Amino acid sequence: MPNFCTCQRKNSQTLVLWIFMEACSEVRNEIQEETDRMTGKTKQISPVPIHLSIYSSNVVNLTLIDLPGLTKVAVEGQPESIAADIENMVRSYVEKPNCIILAITPANQDIATSDSIKLAREVDPTGERTFGVLTKLDLMDKGTNAIEVLEGKSYRLQHPWVGLVNRSQADINRNVDMIAARRKEREFFATSPDYGHLASKMGSEYLAKLLSKHLESVIRAQIPGMTSLINKAIDELEMELDHLGRPVGIDAGAQLYTILELCRAFDRIFKEHLDGGRPGGARIYGVFDNQLPAALAKLPFDLHLSFQNVRKVVSEADGYQPHLVAPEQGYRRLIDSSLNYFRGPAEASVDAVHFLLKELVRRSISETQELSRFPALRAEITAAANAALEGFREDGKKTTLRLVDMESSYLTVDFFRRLPQEWEKGGNPGVNAASAAADRYSEGHYRRIASNVVSYIGMVSQTLGNTIPKAVVYCQVREAKQALLDHLYIQVGKKQAKELAELLDEDPALMERRQQCIRRLELYKSARDEIDSVSWAR
Repeated sequence: MPNFCTCQRKNSQTLVLWIFMEACSEVRNEIQEETDRMTGKTKQISPVPIHLSIYSSNVVNLTLIDLPGLTKVAVEGQPESIAADIENMVRSYVEKPNCIILAITPANQDIATSDSIKLAREVDPTGERTFGVLTKLDLMDKGTNAIEVLEGKSYRLQHPWVGLVNRSQADINRNVDMIAARRKEREFFATSPDYGHLASKMGSEYLAKLLSKHLESVIRAQIPGMTSLINKAIDELEMELDHLGRPVGIDAGAQLYTILELCRAFDRIFKEHLDGGRPGGARIYGVFDNQLPAALAKLPFDLHLSFQNVRKVVSEADGYQPHLVAPEQGYRRLIDSSLNYFRGPAEASVDAVHFLLKELVRRSISETQELSRFPALRAEITAAANAALEGFREDGKKTTLRLVDMESSYLTVDFFRRLPQEWEKGGNPGVNAASAAADRYSEGHYRRIASNVVSYIGMVSQTLGNTIPKAVVYCQVREAKQALLDHLYIQVGKKQAKELAELLDEDPALMERRQQCIRRLELYKSARDEIDSVSWAR
């Protein structure tokens, strides 16, 4: 039955591979008992490996995996799928690129029908990982030998074939130890007329040296790549630790310094949003370029300055004595009431910019990676920043509404001076006066008033459309950009030492993640130092 043995490489500090296993009765019994516990006292198999650790100063760190032999027919006590089960189990190991495959074939079997060689060729077509091993050379029929195979003439492998003579069942029953078995093996090859010329390249000891040399060359070739991967992993962990943040000092001074640095980091990102380094700031311009003009255009002046309303306002403004030339009081009332409509767009612009600034604060806090580990400090900065923005909004409202009130408090004189001139143009003044008196209460008269007020309101609308954005930017955006950090400093400065420590309470998940990164970083650095300490000069 062909067999497989794979060696999986681990870290190594020695170049000598000496496979030594003293199969004492206690070990054999434990292996048998463990097998029975997993499969029962049957001939079934289990993919669960039995781990046997052997410690010696004369061996390298590697895993030797003894796999079951490939079979074709299920015997009594085995499922019909036993052949496929064993092959799948073997493949799961030999397909790994870091395995050295020992394709073991009995010498008394035709090499052309060797399932182990066939499978090894499928998973390792270049033959870089495959070593052919012939066993039972001492059990071949008289007059036959395996010279053609061992010399690589009948089936050539990239690595040389190695012949072995293991203990017979009788030797195992007599508890012949491995040292005696190895001595008997050396005597077999040394005295064999068929294999005497190959004696120096046969046997378990030579196989151990051959594997050791191959293992050394493979490790030697992979060290640069391993070092590169380790260095990359170290760099990635260092970067992650920088994002997670280093442990914070326990004294109040160090904690205060850390908090102020985090406030500065947040403020820097917030300003980048406003200045265009990050997205979001352009939406503020959208308030002035789109929302405000649209709001001004939708003001209901057509309804407010309708014929009926103008007549009502002008008539009420004259009282018991009608106006003589132009209805000045009526104009003032119409203009004042119309100007009140501008208060809505002015306040809406302030609120819209306030909302955008709060959104930028939220985004800036979430984008400040250094703050992610301190949920309490994030909440404190959010609250302090929003409180400051609320103050800026109040200033913005007062200023923009003051602009509207300014327009009401003093009307443009030149506009009114033009009105009497319209009544005095051409003709007999007496006739003009009589005509004006007759026209004073006509529909055309009130529509001219409405038209004049609309003209004046249009002029004011254009003025406010330019000055409201200036006031909003000055009172809110400019203040947020220049004074927000100062507000944060003031709030932090009021904290006592205990409160500072509470602000720096970390998320337990982040603390655990940092500890994991630190442990992994130490392991990687230790591995790098261990590799660097190995001298490969022979």
